[in-house]
Amino acid sequence: MAVVSSSSQASPIYTMPDFSPDHSPVVRTSSIDLDGSSSRRSLVGRGNTLNLEAGTFALDAPPPRPQSPQKNTQISVFSLLKTKILAFYQALPSFRALLKPAEELGPTPGVKQSLRAVLLSSFLNVFLICIPACWLLHWLAPQQYAAIFFTGFIAILPLAKLLAFATDELSLRVGQALAGLINATLGNSVELIVAIVALTKCELEIVQSSLIGSVLSNLLLVLGMCFFLGGIKFSEQGFAAGAAQLSSSLLTLSVVAVLLPAAYRMSLKENSINHSAESSQTQILKFSHGIALILLFMYGCYLLFQLCSHAAMYQDDSADIVKSTTYNHEQKSPITPSTKAPNHESVMNQDIIASETSEPEEADNSEHPQLNGWVCTGLLLVVTALVALTAEFLVGSINGLTASGALTKEFVGIILLPIVGNAAEHVTAVTVARKDKLTLSMGVAVGSSIQIALFVIPLTVVVGWMIGKPMTLFFDPYEAVCLFLAVLTVNYVVQDGKSNWLEGMILMCLYAILATLFFFYPGMSSADHFAVCT
Repeated sequence: MAVVSSSSQASPIYTMPDFSPDHSPVVRTSSIDLDGSSSRRSLVGRGNTLNLEAGTFALDAPPPRPQSPQKNTQISVFSLLKTKILAFYQALPSFRALLKPAEELGPTPGVKQSLRAVLLSSFLNVFLICIPACWLLHWLAPQQYAAIFFTGFIAILPLAKLLAFATDELSLRVGQALAGLINATLGNSVELIVAIVALTKCELEIVQSSLIGSVLSNLLLVLGMCFFLGGIKFSEQGFAAGAAQLSSSLLTLSVVAVLLPAAYRMSLKENSINHSAESSQTQILKFSHGIALILLFMYGCYLLFQLCSHAAMYQDDSADIVKSTTYNHEQKSPITPSTKAPNHESVMNQDIIASETSEPEEADNSEHPQLNGWVCTGLLLVVTALVALTAEFLVGSINGLTASGALTKEFVGIILLPIVGNAAEHVTAVTVARKDKLTLSMGVAVGSSIQIALFVIPLTVVVGWMIGKPMTLFFDPYEAVCLFLAVLTVNYVVQDGKSNWLEGMILMCLYAILATLFFFYPGMSSADHFAVCT
């Protein structure tokens, strides 16, 4: 309680307590004359009662305790961090923006029209008869390994095509960045199902070789076909160079994660360190679990980057996309446009033709879905279940098929199984590449490879950890080197942000070279490669 007494002639005194470093009260006073003729501010001292010219100041109440400077610093750091997080969150596009279709949708068909569209979606549907044939052979003639394998192999082809068809219909209802992720995710469901089924059966060689083969197939065969078939129609096609280089960096990270365990094992052998095979396998298994968790974290960061913070980088209208050019078949004269003056009539005719050809494109910009939303969802669930059951019979016949020596497990896992699993991405990527949507095509082909390398491979390691299977990141060194060469070649091809048919032929020829070598490659000994799997 502060009490101020003064005479009638004195000016009013306004006081404010302050504190010295030893916490003793210091009173600062200000005296202002009513007529405004003078003003003063002075430090009058310490104590309970202070005399000031014409008045007395008494300090009865204890002063408030000052706040700690350390606490103020912590509060300011916390407030700054909170402000930065809120600013980053507000800068991200909303989830509703990801769900917004790139083009306006037309009328949705009914259930009957949707079912009819499913049956007539592809000529491959005639091979659906192989599904019951594979099942019957598995139950009635389980020793016919070759027949079971090839009927299951052919049966998965139309299932993968139906999966791609349903995925495309689902992608029409979302934005382009999310559409690329959906195409890559559902396109890789076949590989994931085959890998999980083989993992439960302790077919670790098939798991690793099929996953490596899937990355090689997407990077070399699928992307090469996109460049080649798109290059037949266009002289040069442009795509998002920044996104392509970032994808190459992510693939390089996955290759490093695959090469390091192999280098670790070979280093132990060359240095003649006293390590038994069991102890080295145990060490490789332990750090494979840690690396797998890091790769899964990196994949989550990649999703945040692609879908939220930098979604515009993966759009067809990105700023760093080089404009595609078509073949100029009419330019046969050596006279260039710079040396020949343009004719006024020809310019007028070209403007008229351009306006006439552009009118139909502006008339209908909407996408017309062929499936109802419920039919699309049901088709995805049914096809996934059929693929899972057929893949189980397919994987079960591999040992009997390779026992004769006609085919090796490496060739089956790296070449044959990925062809079936990548059929969905293959069809989707090539189709959109022919429509000059090469950025989306890259998102499907390269994005699928990234998803296999950063998500499916470490996920199989974690699943094996959970169910007690010794799945590691120690791949066959020859397979790991082939993966490194494929990523290196793709990095050189996409670094300029343009593609042509010759670059596509380069990628496809490299895939043919690797397929020829794997046909004769016997593979690594299982005893040196894996721990005992039960």
